[in-house]
Amino acid sequence: MFSNNDINFEALKRKAYNGRWATLEEGIIPLTAADPDFRTAPEIEQGIIEYLKDGYLSYGPFSGLPEFKKSVADHFNEKHGSFSPENVLAVNSAAQGMFLIASYVLNLGDEAIILDPVDFLFKKSVETAGGKVMLCPVDTTTGDIDFEKLVSLINPKTKLISICNPHNPLGKVYSKEVLIKIAEIASAHDLWVMSDEIWSDIIYDNKNFHTYSSVSEKAKRKSFTVYGFSKSFGIAGLRIGAVLCNDLDIIEDFTEKSNFNSTIEGVSTLSQIAGTVALEKAKPWYKEFLAHLQNNRDLAFTLLSRSEIVTPNLPEATFVLFPKIENGMSSDQFAQHVLKQGKVAIVPGSERWFGKGAEGHIRICFSTSQEILEEGINRIITSF
Repeated sequence: MFSNNDINFEALKRKAYNGRWATLEEGIIPLTAADPDFRTAPEIEQGIIEYLKDGYLSYGPFSGLPEFKKSVADHFNEKHGSFSPENVLAVNSAAQGMFLIASYVLNLGDEAIILDPVDFLFKKSVETAGGKVMLCPVDTTTGDIDFEKLVSLINPKTKLISICNPHNPLGKVYSKEVLIKIAEIASAHDLWVMSDEIWSDIIYDNKNFHTYSSVSEKAKRKSFTVYGFSKSFGIAGLRIGAVLCNDLDIIEDFTEKSNFNSTIEGVSTLSQIAGTVALEKAKPWYKEFLAHLQNNRDLAFTLLSRSEIVTPNLPEATFVLFPKIENGMSSDQFAQHVLKQGKVAIVPGSERWFGKGAEGHIRICFSTSQEILEEGINRIITSF
């Protein structure tokens, strides 16, 4: 189901934007944006068609369709959560959820602690909301958080700690013990915590995952969880995500202040139907996809380990690798060289994309066929 024959390259060249097939010259392989090359699950396609059959596309409830909210709550309760549908707000992507949370929690000049390196959307959402970013280093080999530094960053202006679990781009799954430690620190200083868990379905080797708010009573307090469907189910273009919060008073206030209580905001009902069907009917497809990704992860790791040009990490989750460059080039130089000489597009570990701590690395996305992945990595290696 996930071979080269299952990829419609003509469709990708028309539709796959964000640094992928539709934006690159013919002949270049994109291993860039974290978006699958495969068509979405047939159950999702069918679900959208069924919903459209009666010809009605009416307003839905402003905070989300009941079936959508229930499916998201149930999904997170499988990750040790204790959510009811009322704890869920439908939003237009995990990225929007992150921005809304930053806007809700931060006043102009307030500080938010984010991990370094981490996906650029963390920094972007804080700065767009008028906040100031404080960087907490993460070990790029182990993914471990520097807790001493984290605590030292806290001052009266600090209002938020944002975590990415599983971590993009390092592929680290944070243990229950680590999450409890974050909750202890946040509680001691009366801080909010946002946990971005968009990658929480793409976890390898049957590793256990705990949604942040489930680890302690302190973690439930003043915390938000963010989720999206673009990674696990390949429906990025539908712009669908969710914000979860265990405190009903907070989620109601958040919904009100984020304008999801009127027609100013709200999410396409079609997108919510796709998300609901994904969680309720497309799990068999997703499980096969996950098995394919684990094989791709192992293949990419093996090929890159032999290269002597980079030292790869072995991610516990996500479908990206974050190899360390070993030939003295900067991240941008390496990515440009590979694009020109090898005809492969990758993401440089530059400050723009992942923060200061990412320099000296590249990010490679492997949510494609084994054939494309092997060809892409071989091109990278032989371009030097």
